Amino acid sequence: MPLPPVVRERGRLVAGGAAVGSVAAPILVVGLVVVVGVGPLAAAETAFAFGGLWFGLALLGWAGSVASGRAIEAAQERLDVGSGWTERRSRRAMARIGGFGAGVMLVAPIIGTAVG
Repeated sequence: MPLPPVVRERGRLVAGGAAVGSVAAPILVVGLVVVVGVGPLAAAETAFAFGGLWFGLALLGWAGSVASGRAIEAAQERLDVGSGWTERRSRRAMARIGGFGAGVMLVAPIIGTAVG
């Protein structure tokens, strides 16, 4: 059974963010080890926490977009403010950011297991 186009589009959106996050995790770990001088296991734990921060902020932002998006759009229209913010674009941005955080959170424990 093929997936509906909407599910595929949203899956690509989150998967793209996760791919970027999975590439960023080793870079972050190496940067913490080389530049800051933290141990490799501690660097992997810090990278996991960093990913969790972005994942959590994205969930909060997505929920805020869903809960108050129409009210914000209505206020912009009423006040004649052309900021270009829309609920849909905000949800898409939060999905990308959440995917990034999830990607970091998925790769950081693998790095920690490999170096620990």
